[in-house]
Parts: sequence; structure tokens; C-alpha cells
Amino acid sequence: MTPIFTPRLELRPLQLEDAAFILELLNEPGFIQNIGDKDVRDLNDARRYIEAGPQASYAAHGHGLLLTALRDSGEPVGICGLVKRDALPHPDIGYAFLQRHWGQGYATESAAAALRDAKARLGIDYVVGITAPDNAASCRVLVKLGLADQGLIELDGIDGPSRYFAPAVG
Repeated sequence: MTPIFTPRLELRPLQLEDAAFILELLNEPGFIQNIGDKDVRDLNDARRYIEAGPQASYAAHGHGLLLTALRDSGEPVGICGLVKRDALPHPDIGYAFLQRHWGQGYATESAAAALRDAKARLGIDYVVGITAPDNAASCRVLVKLGLADQGLIELDGIDGPSRYFAPAVG
């Protein structure tokens, strides 16, 4: 997979060297509240997360969560990409950013780029979205991406209901 560039961001496959960033991101209060506790407590856990999650997804599906960094400095700010869950028939767009980078449009910019790449490179043109029911910011991002709120669903492996978004019709 080659990197994806936007005006402000670079999205590239996660590598084991990104473990310190993943450790920080997955332990932020906003990540745990809105996405869940992934039980990543040290660098070894973070490396296992990268291998078993994003890297396994790249091998199996040709896509997965990508490190999202600022183009001008290379500073990692989040992750974004397609996730294939057994409980959903279509891949969903996933993203998470360090809280100090919230509110700057990075989620919308990176997710739109990931969707364009999925369509151009893999022919994937139907992508859904899920989010915590009360995560208003994430809901706004999914609507900006052209997805419509379909209500609440229950998914295996996620505690409580998730708000489900699918491509808007018409």
C-alpha cells in the first residue's frame, strides 16, 4: 500500500515503530470513551495491536487503519482507514485522533481520502460507519462523508448500541 496524501495529511500503513504513538492514542480518555478500551498498556501490547489489527487487515483485505500524520512535520495525529468487521457485511470507515488535534477537520479530510483510495485502488464503493450513539462530532463527520444515520444497532464485541450510518440514497 502506498501512502495517501491530502493537502495537510499523509496516511500510511502502520509499522511496529509506531507503537509509542498507538500506546498514547489508545489510552486517551476520548478514545476509551468513544471507541473502547483495547487493553493496550505497554509498547509490547501496542505492537501486538498493530500486528493483529491493522497489519493483519492489510494482508487479508488490502486495507485497514492507517497512521495519519501532518504532512509538513510528520507528526502523527491519528489513525484512519477501512475496517472489516465480521458483524457487518460492508467495511466501515474508522478514525481516531489525539484529543489535542480534535476540531481541526483531520477526521473528515483523512476519511474522505481513505474512501477515495478504497474506491480507486480496491473498487470498494459501499462503506458504512459506526460510532458511539452520543459521539456528536463523529456523527457529523460521517454525515459530511455522505452517510445517513440508520439508527442504533448491536454489534458483537462492542458494549452497548452503536449508531449505524450507510450511504445516503438519492
